[in-house]
Amino acid sequence: MSRIEKALEKAAKQRESSDQKKDHKVREIPTLRKEAPGKDFSAFDAVPHPQIQNPYLVTANDRHSPISEQYRKLKSLLVKTAKGQDGRNSLLITSTVGGEGKTITALNLGIALAQEYDHTVLLIEADLRRPSIMSYLGLEGGVGLTDCVLDGIDVGSALVKTGIGKLVVLSAGRPVEDPVEVFSSSRMAAILEEVKKRYSDRFVIVDSTPLLPFAEGYILANLVDYVMFVARQDYTPFDKLKEALASLKSNNLLGVVCNDVDSTLVGNGYYGYYGYYNYAKKA
Repeated sequence: MSRIEKALEKAAKQRESSDQKKDHKVREIPTLRKEAPGKDFSAFDAVPHPQIQNPYLVTANDRHSPISEQYRKLKSLLVKTAKGQDGRNSLLITSTVGGEGKTITALNLGIALAQEYDHTVLLIEADLRRPSIMSYLGLEGGVGLTDCVLDGIDVGSALVKTGIGKLVVLSAGRPVEDPVEVFSSSRMAAILEEVKKRYSDRFVIVDSTPLLPFAEGYILANLVDYVMFVARQDYTPFDKLKEALASLKSNNLLGVVCNDVDSTLVGNGYYGYYGYYNYAKKA
């Protein structure tokens, strides 16, 4: 073999080795699922509408009732407030002491939003001490928020389609002894940031624990864009309500939903629903 032939053979072997390394590098690169921001229509996939028995979920089972109309007005206020606020689409719903209807409010507001073609809604079951969203909807919980935070499970794989408009739910997940530890983690903050930005038309509603008995609500209030407060007439102690609202003075408090209001006071012609007060104007 001549010197030239040896050189050509050596070059060929080097190219072959180089190609093999390149191929190996390609296989080593993990597949990243990067979804372009935009509208998410996957939630419209065929999922049976759940058989909701709870009479308080009026936006799902009695869409033409006056109470449903009030929830749609509340939804419109939220959409109007968020419109033009680039990237501000997450809302925490909490209350003072519990039993005031915050979860029902979160569900009805989420359903009202999800029934519009323009919005997808992610409802996060973040009341880990008494999760109830999935049972209200008649759905199974399974893997959820705590599993995503503690085990690094992808949120997308834990979402549950409800069959109600474009509403998906991230359930509470497995029980934990210390919910505060979950919500104060950097992983929790990263998850909220991720779900906020994944789709441009998405609203993220977080159902939290009552504010005064537990610390989780304070932590979450600093991770979301807005806070909505739920109070119940003749139930929520007024001094406690003032204390809770005062603790949120550094947060973006949208307003107070007054639940279980006597219609004779508000002139709605029916009993059992709420009035909505813009906190910035009334407080």
